[in-house]
Amino acid sequence: MRHRSTAWRIMHTAGRRLSSFGMAFLIGSMAALAADPEVAGIETKARNAVLIDVTTRTMLFEKAPDESIPPASMVKLMTLAVLFKAIADGEVTLETTFPISEHAWRTGGAPSRTSTMFAELGSEVRVEDLIRGIAVQSANDACIAVAEGMAGSESAFAARMDALGKEIGLKNSRFGNPTGLPDEKTRMSVADLAAVALYLIDTYPQFYPIFSETEFTWNNILQRNRNPLFGKDIGADGLKTGYTEAAGYGIVASAVRDGRRLLLVIAGLESPSDREDEALRLLRVGFDEFEDVTLFDMGEEVSSARVYGGSQRYVPLVAKRAVMSAMPLEGREAYRMRMVYNGPVEAPVRQGQRIGALHLYNDKRLVQRTPLFAAEEVGVGQLHQRARDAAGQLLFGWW
Repeated sequence: MRHRSTAWRIMHTAGRRLSSFGMAFLIGSMAALAADPEVAGIETKARNAVLIDVTTRTMLFEKAPDESIPPASMVKLMTLAVLFKAIADGEVTLETTFPISEHAWRTGGAPSRTSTMFAELGSEVRVEDLIRGIAVQSANDACIAVAEGMAGSESAFAARMDALGKEIGLKNSRFGNPTGLPDEKTRMSVADLAAVALYLIDTYPQFYPIFSETEFTWNNILQRNRNPLFGKDIGADGLKTGYTEAAGYGIVASAVRDGRRLLLVIAGLESPSDREDEALRLLRVGFDEFEDVTLFDMGEEVSSARVYGGSQRYVPLVAKRAVMSAMPLEGREAYRMRMVYNGPVEAPVRQGQRIGALHLYNDKRLVQRTPLFAAEEVGVGQLHQRARDAAGQLLFGWW
């Protein structure tokens, strides 16, 4: 049975902390601040968009976030994710070399007239250089060389992309190649592109600075990073642009200001200037019109859950770290929260056991989830305590 804690309990817990913010109830981790763009007061000409406060994992804005679309070169973030994992697992090293096959050269190299690092046919290129070719130059020849070197073919490598996608929780993605060049199979949603970007930021901080490198030279040819936000005074430090005729213009962009990191994904724009203008505008909205708010300190009790057959009737619940949320500077009065768990929780309860989650709502929209854990152990109760709970469950559990 799914139980939701009583309103008075949450109000009592949160009201003291949040009274200065002029809202009813709050809490934070990640979800979606407004499925309807008009609710958030944000509009965009992009067909698809998500804007996330990375620091608090708050979704500030979304528009058609789960639609499967051609990701174009933005799919290369997934290619790099598979490669970074292989390096972390010891499968390859930065010094490993992969050959540039005729297929890689013709499909993604100089003859292809697509984005390329101009690797020579038949040459052997180190993984470290292929990474820079992909991250800085969006090189299709580098992607194909990685795919063939690690898996034997683009399709076999795409299967590895599918497998990692399932592992990290992608919901609306499938892969047919590592480049994003047009095919019928490769599709991603902007929400999934954001999830891959967050995976790279969180899991591979040692590689992340490569995305902010402004240029890369290979085969005596210098190419600039394709990110149009560099040098625009927005704090941009990654990640990847994309364009095909079917996909339109898109970008996965990360920026940092005053310790806050925002992640933006937009897709389906009609021109490079639209992409640049919309990205800058939406990032400025995120920085200027929202702020990070600490709602509960680390270790502070957030709520409690009913225990069945335990030595005590309730177990206090806490988050694993300070609970923060990115909140709009105005319009907070519509927020409320509710604790959700499957219960009653059967004794014994281990300290640190995950019990449920605290949900934040903006009006009727679920906007964030924060996992909650038992703050202490609860042992099995004495006979009369277990009998009391059994009787209560028999009488009222069917409700």
